[in-house]
Amino acid sequence: MPDALGYSVYLTSFKSRRKQLESAAGLGAPVFLSLHISEEFDPDYCRHAEEMCRSLSELGFKIIADVSVKTVDRFGEPDLVRLAERLGIWALRLDYGFSDDEIAAIAARIPVALNASTTSRAKAERIANGAIQAFAMHNFYPRPETGLDDAFFRRTTEELRAAGLRVLAFIPGDEELRGPVFESLPTLERHRGLPPSACFADLCINFGVDGIFVGDPGISHREQARIRRFCEEGVLEIPADLSEEFRSLYGMVFTSRQDSPSWLVRFAESRTYSCFGERVTALNCRERLRGSITVDNEGYGRYSGEVQIIRSSLPADNRVNVIGQVKNQYLLSADCILNGARFVLVPD
Repeated sequence: MPDALGYSVYLTSFKSRRKQLESAAGLGAPVFLSLHISEEFDPDYCRHAEEMCRSLSELGFKIIADVSVKTVDRFGEPDLVRLAERLGIWALRLDYGFSDDEIAAIAARIPVALNASTTSRAKAERIANGAIQAFAMHNFYPRPETGLDDAFFRRTTEELRAAGLRVLAFIPGDEELRGPVFESLPTLERHRGLPPSACFADLCINFGVDGIFVGDPGISHREQARIRRFCEEGVLEIPADLSEEFRSLYGMVFTSRQDSPSWLVRFAESRTYSCFGERVTALNCRERLRGSITVDNEGYGRYSGEVQIIRSSLPADNRVNVIGQVKNQYLLSADCILNGARFVLVPD
């Protein structure tokens, strides 16, 4: 699991996001930036980009810079390693315009990130063997419908990890989105528009990604806090609406039973909490739609009081009360609860 969320920094939004970055500077978070975005180019681009890089370096961030032949032309520096040293850049992500031999030569002098979506396992192994440090970084996709599908993403990630590379990817933001499309910047298409914390958990748990960056310039403090808690405590926050008599469940850390089936999550501790010391009468025994939170009523005898999250819709059962619902945009978070994992319901 990544130690911290990485951030993406853009010259056009650096000033407005500086305070947020300063608050994350001591958390070991890396930053990603691009030195070849055409719409950012102006007569003072090189000076402003160098000032931004120096500021980030002084704050203690490890900078991964995306570069291409346009970077060489813009800065007038054919030696990218020397340019990186000048700007305080830790690693280079080599985009288009470089041969395999050029990439291998650069990798022998500075950590590099290969394009995870276009690098074969054989190429990755060849470069990694002679590199100071090499890893692979997937793209983000501004245009809707062009992000990666699960099968391709899983296959390429597994192949590159088998080649000995750590694999990095992007999740969308939830505040300031990057233009000109403003449709968020995920690696996986199905993550577009979903909460960053849910996407972060999905990439960690279901795909084994080693490092995760938010692609957009803005992410809310609330989502950052959820990601931080997941990284530091291993607790996944699940925003949900609970009926009034069961709101005492908010904030309690639960464990998914080791034998929970894929279609639901069984709360291991639910029948031992004092809130279920009273008789649970039958109420609201309706269809259990995906994301429903339920409690077994007295019709289940000694099993009365067990709480579950429904991950695949089930029919109504007069022995089961529906007491709440995972918020729709966080259904992905519920899918990330592994057996034995810890989680907590929050009111959002």
